[in-house]
Amino acid sequence: MTNPQPKAEASKTVRPDSDEARVAAFLAAQPDFFDRHPALLGELRLPHARGDASTVSLVERQVEVLRERVRDFEGKLRALVDNGRANDALATKMHRLACRLIGARDDHAQLVAIESSLREDFGAREFTLLVVAPVAGGTSATRYLRRVAGDDAGLKSFESLYAAAKPRCGRIRDTQRDFLFPAADMAIGSVALVPLRIGGAPALLAIASPDVDHFNPTMSTDFLARIGELVATALDGAPGVAA
Repeated sequence: MTNPQPKAEASKTVRPDSDEARVAAFLAAQPDFFDRHPALLGELRLPHARGDASTVSLVERQVEVLRERVRDFEGKLRALVDNGRANDALATKMHRLACRLIGARDDHAQLVAIESSLREDFGAREFTLLVVAPVAGGTSATRYLRRVAGDDAGLKSFESLYAAAKPRCGRIRDTQRDFLFPAADMAIGSVALVPLRIGGAPALLAIASPDVDHFNPTMSTDFLARIGELVATALDGAPGVAA
């Protein structure tokens, strides 16, 4: 003999032609129903939102729902404010970088300006400005400026980056790490790669962090692209860098 379905289970499904469905449709079509029948609000009882055995009035339940919505909106507002402040801080740092580059009078001063800004303003401990150019000649290389020949095998693994022509963030392969940061004095957890063109030749700005999640594939790269544009524009007229 088949046991009858428990009432609690049967109540989970409301048929479109059931009395409950008709009541729900009526109330949806009459949003002012309880305005016309305020006494009903005091008589209706609902399970408490916490899930315990107590009950609350419809008005109390609505107040609790509104409070939850307010808390949700407050959280979203805090996130927006925090993002706005972070963007303002980044914009200020980029402004300082632009001012440093404008004030630089020669190739070497521009490189020093870039290095100082990345270290002091953006907190980058390890970075590399890689330029495809003759290894000999040109402005004397600094620790952070490296020239490589166009046929250098190490460039092969960055072909997709140059093809995409936009920054990329995340972890990199060991061979890429060793190529970009052969003398790094810290563990490389994650890297931001910014493809550039300087003097018509490919270049690459690579910024490393010991934190594996600091530069991650989901982060926005708009500011990185702007930094790349500032660097490339400043050095594009510096023949000593890519010469």
